[in-house]
Amino acid sequence: MKTPCRLLAGALAAAALPLAAANRVSVTVTHGFAGARPAETIVVPWKDLSARLPGIVFDQVIVRDAAGAVVPAQVIALQHAHKGPQPYEELVFQHDFAAGEQKAVFTVEASAAPAPEFPSRVHARYVPERYDDFAWENDRVAHRIYGPALELPPATKDQMTSSGIDLWAKRVRYPIIDRWYRKGHDGLHTDTGEGLDMYEVGTTRGLGGTGVWDGAELHVSRNWRTWRILANGPVRALFELGYEPWDAGNVGNTGNGVMVTETKRFTVDPGRNLDEIASTFDFRAPKGADGELTIAIGLATHGHLAQVEPMQDEQAGWIGLWERYRDPADGNLGTGIVLSPEAKFAGVVATPTQRLLLVKVKAGEPVRYFAGGGWDQSGDFPDAAAWRAYLADFAARLRAPLTVVLGPAP
Repeated sequence: MKTPCRLLAGALAAAALPLAAANRVSVTVTHGFAGARPAETIVVPWKDLSARLPGIVFDQVIVRDAAGAVVPAQVIALQHAHKGPQPYEELVFQHDFAAGEQKAVFTVEASAAPAPEFPSRVHARYVPERYDDFAWENDRVAHRIYGPALELPPATKDQMTSSGIDLWAKRVRYPIIDRWYRKGHDGLHTDTGEGLDMYEVGTTRGLGGTGVWDGAELHVSRNWRTWRILANGPVRALFELGYEPWDAGNVGNTGNGVMVTETKRFTVDPGRNLDEIASTFDFRAPKGADGELTIAIGLATHGHLAQVEPMQDEQAGWIGLWERYRDPADGNLGTGIVLSPEAKFAGVVATPTQRLLLVKVKAGEPVRYFAGGGWDQSGDFPDAAAWRAYLADFAARLRAPLTVVLGPAP
């Protein structure tokens, strides 16, 4: 009987065999950003790929770089077809662009055998054993959002209503969510070599939570009510969280509360400290509001625990914090929010407990942004300048998107 290692070696050997040009297409990726773009995710629409490779099977796809090495890849299906053809949306894989490297060429092959299985660098799951948390991570950082059971009396002293986003600081590149949930509450707050949970969310927006800003107050939802995992590695995790209607207050001085619902779709890729979040709000816009509401995306400030250094670039659409914790065991933490270029930036507001990035939204139209954090003890961000540079580069990369073109195989 073959061992798993021999099976993997055999699969890789089979993948190394060249295929006829009719079974291959080239993927040329270009961009206009001069700096380095590590962990850039390349997305190839499945319909374009299948049009050039008729009959291609989702688990028999091999991606190679220019040197011929096999690249970890993932085919994503957002819906499940119980009967009939299964619809697929895209093929995703990653490439580290060096500074000045503005073009990379890959080959996608229709293999005769299943593609090798690659270790996953992303993970998302529902956590019923901890009052309905929903948790996720990549190889850089981990997060969670509180679920409905945390609002109920059985949660006792932990009972909380908050739709803010929590952060767990990691020292390691391997998955830690499942291991850490077995530590218990006190264990999470002690660093035994992998990192720790020192981030306080409370009822703030935490790191990228949202609410409706009426010009004076923030109106927020309760804990999430629905969850759905759409993809779960090895290259990308996708999931959605749904929030039931909440009263957004007297927006526009109409005299009536505006009821709002929200669905958040998270895209989690490895090698980056910011996750993509697309929030869609449904509401009946008040008169005089041009069909829009002002949404606030927040970063919690921890002035009672740390020295807080705010940073922002309104023109580029991002805000950030660098917090120097007074407890040496906690280290220093950078957090940030970067708006997508198409989002309608509407200002920045500071409150005693958080900084809010404001954006205008229309009902049913998603607003896309990126939120995350970086810990100095991970080895990635030694100081505030490094975190500021990361946020600035991230925003600049969004404004120089990748162009992906399919062509004949060389």
